[in-house]
Amino acid sequence: MQWEIHGERQIYSNPWVNLWLVDVQQPDGRRWEHHVVRMRHLAVAAVVDDEKRVLMMWRHRFVTDTWAWELPMGLIEEGETPEQAAVREVEEETGWRVKGVKPLVYGQPANGITDSEHFVFRADAGVYVGPPTEVNESDRIEWIPLADIRGMIDRREIVSSGSLIGLLYLLLDEATAR
Repeated sequence: MQWEIHGERQIYSNPWVNLWLVDVQQPDGRRWEHHVVRMRHLAVAAVVDDEKRVLMMWRHRFVTDTWAWELPMGLIEEGETPEQAAVREVEEETGWRVKGVKPLVYGQPANGITDSEHFVFRADAGVYVGPPTEVNESDRIEWIPLADIRGMIDRREIVSSGSLIGLLYLLLDEATAR
């Protein structure tokens, strides 16, 4: 059953987030204004080395006031492909230049309220080119064994949807490769 859109209007805008009211009609005939958050899309990189470890960042998120491990990720800039954004974010946030980038999985977290798209890539570890240029992103950068990831998720040490979707897909790939 598809909802019908009769119109929409923007009620707030900035470079990070835009809030819209969308005049929708549900299949049962009910018509109302639904809030929709429109956002720039996100690129995420799951960087794996030869020892089956994944590059992760320990960081604080002030919105939820939580600390957790995350994959390198960031917003896709104007004129940039999702793959280019993933590669750029890894280098800016970790100091690692990757190689062998390929699509891993795509997701739409919270697609009932936002149009945000997450493009997750798998990349092979390349070379360390120096300290991160994005100094406000994380407290630590570490290579975490893939074998430890499930326990970290269970302990809520990994909670961001972009990281979860990428890591779970990596684990699924590992399980089916055996």
